[in-house]
Amino acid sequence: MSSETFLSWSVERVVRESPIPLTVLPDAAAVYQDFAATLLDEIVAYNRRGEPLSIILPVGPRGQYPLLAERSNRERISWRGVRIYQMDEYLDWEGRYIPYEDPLSFRRFVQEFVASLNPDLRPPPEQIHVPDPERVNAIAEAMDRFGPPATCYGGLGVHGHVAFNEPVIARLSRVTAEQFRNSRTRVVPLAPETIVMNSIRQLGGDTYALPPMAVTIGMREIVSAGRIRLYCDGGIWQRAVFRRALFEPATVEWPVTLLRDHPDFQIIATEETAQPAW
Repeated sequence: MSSETFLSWSVERVVRESPIPLTVLPDAAAVYQDFAATLLDEIVAYNRRGEPLSIILPVGPRGQYPLLAERSNRERISWRGVRIYQMDEYLDWEGRYIPYEDPLSFRRFVQEFVASLNPDLRPPPEQIHVPDPERVNAIAEAMDRFGPPATCYGGLGVHGHVAFNEPVIARLSRVTAEQFRNSRTRVVPLAPETIVMNSIRQLGGDTYALPPMAVTIGMREIVSAGRIRLYCDGGIWQRAVFRRALFEPATVEWPVTLLRDHPDFQIIATEETAQPAW
């Protein structure tokens, strides 16, 4: 199948021929509502059974977080038993965390979300795990200790990264699909495409202001989750990668394609994102 074929298919044909469960919703607000409802329903189900819940959470998309806080506080949905694995964090040029106070900090964003929950509903601080560039095995060790996450929630980068699992492109070395699928939490340089795209979306296009590196959970941690749910709210810039996530042959050049053999993988996208790429 050539990319020229599926990139121009109608939305109806994409939905019909998708190899994984696919939901197309009217707009970004509906996607955020679906994200929030799916996650809170999961928390409620685990709470009723008296079981702890481990999840991987992204900082992108973000529109679901006010909805999560509002409904949790209104309906008294407790996060006390929830263990959160933050997907990634920006690093400076020396491979160290950007300052917590930096508006781009994912650590700050997650902590501000937790603080928006009523105090008696919040998860304890020790249940929030952040990838650490100085302790790259810590996430895997926590998952070994507490069990794999029930669900990985995430988004999708312009070239198919999930978390900051950037495509591995090097002239003098090669990484196989199997090696990439088994990649662990690690420090990565951000790809030029990621720097350009994120700077446009967050910094008015100031590429030099975007941190050049990140620490990310690995693909192995992602595929260890019982479920994977990716939410695509990007619209026009995300159309090609959305379709490649569904139909491109599995390849390290488009990392999301390596998730398609997961037994419970779904994508939820806006109608605008699902339109033909060209």
